[in-house]
Amino acid sequence: MISKKEMTEEDIKMKYISPALEKSQWSVDDILFERYFTDGRIEVRGNKAKRKNGKKADYLLHYKKNYPIAVIEAKDNKHSPEAGIQQALDYAAILDVPFAYSTNGDMFVEHDRILSKERTFPMSEFPTKEQLWERIIATKELTEEQLQVIQQPYHYTRGAKSPRYYQRIAINKTVEAIANGQRRIMLVMATGTGKTFTAFQIVYRLMKAGTKKRVLYLADRNILVDQAMTEDFSPLSEISTKVTDRKLESAYEIHFALYQQLAGNEDGKEPFRQFSKDFFDLVVIDEAHRGSANEESNWRKIIDYFDGPNTTHIGMTATPKNDKEASNLDYFGEPVYTYSLKQGIEDGFLAPYRVIRVGLDVDLEGYRPEKGKTDIYGELIPDREYGSNDFDKNLIIDDRTVAVAKYITRYLKDQDRRYDKTIIFCIDINHAARMRQALINENSDLYKLDDRYVLQITGDNQIGKSQLGNFADSNSKYPTLVTTSKLLTTGVNIKTCKLIVLDSNINSMTEFKQIIGRGTRLDEEHDKEFFTIMDFRNVTRHFADPDFDGEPIITKIIDGTDTEPEPGVFGGDNEDDTIDGGEGGTFISDPPSGDGSETRRHVYHISDRRVKVLNDRVQFMDAKGKLITESIRDYSKKNILDQYATLDHFLNAWNHAERKRVLLEEMEARGVFLEELQKEEQLEGFDEFDLILHLAYDQKPLTKTERINNVKKSGYLNQYQEVAREVLEELLDKYKDDGIGELDDTQVLELKEFDKYGGVVNIIFKFGGIEGYKKALNGMKEKLYTK
Repeated sequence: MISKKEMTEEDIKMKYISPALEKSQWSVDDILFERYFTDGRIEVRGNKAKRKNGKKADYLLHYKKNYPIAVIEAKDNKHSPEAGIQQALDYAAILDVPFAYSTNGDMFVEHDRILSKERTFPMSEFPTKEQLWERIIATKELTEEQLQVIQQPYHYTRGAKSPRYYQRIAINKTVEAIANGQRRIMLVMATGTGKTFTAFQIVYRLMKAGTKKRVLYLADRNILVDQAMTEDFSPLSEISTKVTDRKLESAYEIHFALYQQLAGNEDGKEPFRQFSKDFFDLVVIDEAHRGSANEESNWRKIIDYFDGPNTTHIGMTATPKNDKEASNLDYFGEPVYTYSLKQGIEDGFLAPYRVIRVGLDVDLEGYRPEKGKTDIYGELIPDREYGSNDFDKNLIIDDRTVAVAKYITRYLKDQDRRYDKTIIFCIDINHAARMRQALINENSDLYKLDDRYVLQITGDNQIGKSQLGNFADSNSKYPTLVTTSKLLTTGVNIKTCKLIVLDSNINSMTEFKQIIGRGTRLDEEHDKEFFTIMDFRNVTRHFADPDFDGEPIITKIIDGTDTEPEPGVFGGDNEDDTIDGGEGGTFISDPPSGDGSETRRHVYHISDRRVKVLNDRVQFMDAKGKLITESIRDYSKKNILDQYATLDHFLNAWNHAERKRVLLEEMEARGVFLEELQKEEQLEGFDEFDLILHLAYDQKPLTKTERINNVKKSGYLNQYQEVAREVLEELLDKYKDDGIGELDDTQVLELKEFDKYGGVVNIIFKFGGIEGYKKALNGMKEKLYTK
């Protein structure tokens, strides 16, 4: 009989852990076995993306569906009982589970995260489900009324999506906070992580529990309201209505409305006053980072009005910190839960990004007009130094716009990605119009096929706005290249957006986060696994700011002003400036000053300054989610030497690796960018082995052709006859075309070019069996890499 010390981890689970749980009355319905709770981070290598393994718990124990209470980490009996407790604690912290356990089949080690206490006990004494639940109730001092709300099940129908782990935590924490009497609640969830779905589950559970009876769902754009009603909130459609013509209907339990429709324009006669102050007992504020938190805002009037003693306000946002605006945290308090962009990318639920920083000569060197220089309208240009903050705002240089359009187009052509959905963020509406024209000129071949290939979508452009639904549709090819200013910064779900171009001076961290959020949604069905940010204005410097993905910080309002968009298809565009392009030049009307006056300033426009690209650099996210700022060459070399300090160390690992591809994949996972290095070093005729030798150890590389010739000169192939020798020569040809990975297993023999040898079984037979084939292959690989 096999001893416990010789058992595998799976044996320990089957013979000791699962029986212990069964004895303690845990049913299979209470347990998720080895269930992944993250999808696994997507890593980008050149134009390819690969998923790492996700996180999974050996056992995840539930009190009720979607209410996990314990994690168990199993180890084989060569380990001590407590060997897995740290991993169990890590998973318990991520999953917000109160109890963590570790075992090797001899004893259980328990860590109570509520009381921060740890104990060890026999396998036969694992607590029952009810015992753990009673401990939770006792430490949290929950009443029967609170328990009724907390234990209310989620909405679920066959085939419907279940909450991800972070959504489940956000829902549970919100419901529990409301059960505890908290009236203002903030949820911070990165763009693309399902805030609306989370809100629906919260509303559903509270209404089913009878805790809340009437709900007001507020947003500032029609598209947000329509998406919520028709998608996530569709199971509640029979009791829901959308406020139109500023009329509220008391027959419905859930009202969806635009802020600006309810606020109206006349104090004391606002449409929201049609209902009593306590009519709604739950108000959900979508995108709560915008003006809703501002005490002077008309939007805030709605929230303050519907604030009866039993009314709860839930704010949802991706950006808790607001620059030069009122803070939503100042109103709602600290978030009950935060799920960041960084965490979403790490878990594999959001798309990672790479950055291309482009330096134009006029941006890097500045522009100073010669004395007496006039613009195309004959206006004298003030003599001063103009920089990137001026271009397209105070000074228009035609060729700068053309240079940006050319670079975008060349990139899409070189990458064979001309139909990748792209958003180009411009300074203002006028800049977006000029960028549209420049892109049309550079892409006239595709524009001829469909004039939606390049489109302007801004607040003043009804044709563009009418195509927003098609742009958001993953199955629609058009529009493809879209120029905008502010309209697409928030609230529009473009899952297949693969390129975001920044040609606007974005100084607000809130706006920057929102813009980046346009690309973070995954759509693997349509080949969207990552996205690219092309930066012409050094906007991506914000990635280095600790506030980019840091903790929420409370900021105070400065001047109390708030720009309220006019009611419309999307609730207004919030464009920065009003453009007047009449005769004699372009003028911009600045917002009214404190005395109510409006100033108009001239935008100078020149067409005789040529602009060129001085430099560009591609940056990637490393394994820790940081942008690599040093060269890919230096970064990769450092990571190779960190793993293999000497040439002998590397050669020893290489020679002992039966599957070379596995070793190379491990190196890539540690930040060695082999594919990019082959292109950068112009060593595409060399394989990864020689690339590593050359880069890290200053060895002269051999081409794949030279290595193949060395194998043939060695006489190694002479020991094999007829089919066996022909197969080995065919494999060398595969190595020349596709690299060493093709020699690692028998799957290569299933390719079409090997059919003429009678299939895999017959080929293996010619080598005397699988061991003979492996011996021949390993011998050839040894000769291949003999110096």
